[in-house]
Amino acid sequence: MITQSALLKVMTDAARKAARGLNRDFGELNELQVAKKAPADFVSAADLKAEQVIFEALTKARPGYSFWGEERGMIEGTDKTHTWIVDPLDGTTNFLHAIPHFAINIALQREGATVAAVTYNPATNELFWAEKGKGCYVNDKRLRVAQRSRLEEAVLATGIPFLGHGQHARFLKELHQISQRVAGVRRFGSAALDLAWVAAGRYDGYWERDLKAWDIAAGALLVTEAGGKVTDADGGSDPVATGAICAANLDLHPLILERLAAAK
Repeated sequence: MITQSALLKVMTDAARKAARGLNRDFGELNELQVAKKAPADFVSAADLKAEQVIFEALTKARPGYSFWGEERGMIEGTDKTHTWIVDPLDGTTNFLHAIPHFAINIALQREGATVAAVTYNPATNELFWAEKGKGCYVNDKRLRVAQRSRLEEAVLATGIPFLGHGQHARFLKELHQISQRVAGVRRFGSAALDLAWVAAGRYDGYWERDLKAWDIAAGALLVTEAGGKVTDADGGSDPVATGAICAANLDLHPLILERLAAAK
């Protein structure tokens, strides 16, 4: 049995506590959709409740740390070296449509570098977690990225720009460059789980643009600790800052970047 550090236990406990409310709300969505009682507003409330639970749990355990959440923005603490980065519900559209593919995302940055990560899918009870230099796990199983080295054998994940977000024309050029050279491209609707699944070897790689720090800070560490490589989608060193990401194993990563560059 793998033993988490005290820090990761704090993060895991916060995620599981917030998940209880999300699971209850998820169970009511079908009735809401049938009744047409503004399910989008219901999900917004679920988002806010989950973030509040996480905020209270993390603040109690580590008073003074800054907190950067999708819903409440940045709350600066007295400790300027540590910042929690939190998305209480990544995959909101899936959640809204009662699709059980969504996640709670919690990362901790120390002096600007992510040092611990938790990505939890309450619907499947899969908890992905990592601490810098200590490996990546799902529940109590150690993870490694897939070992395929040829694009034609690879299945990649991405996100498709949706209403009011992203550059559709650029995405279509990138998809054209990649899709004709790989075994498949998947779009499951959660950046957090896309990265976790790269770490688990389910996907061979992942790219996406126009993301936020809370979408990818945790997942970038998961992939790195599982032996993969993560850059921004143009090869830069800080995808959390740019919001554009490319993640894969060491063999496929440069090949994916090459195709993305060809799409410009």
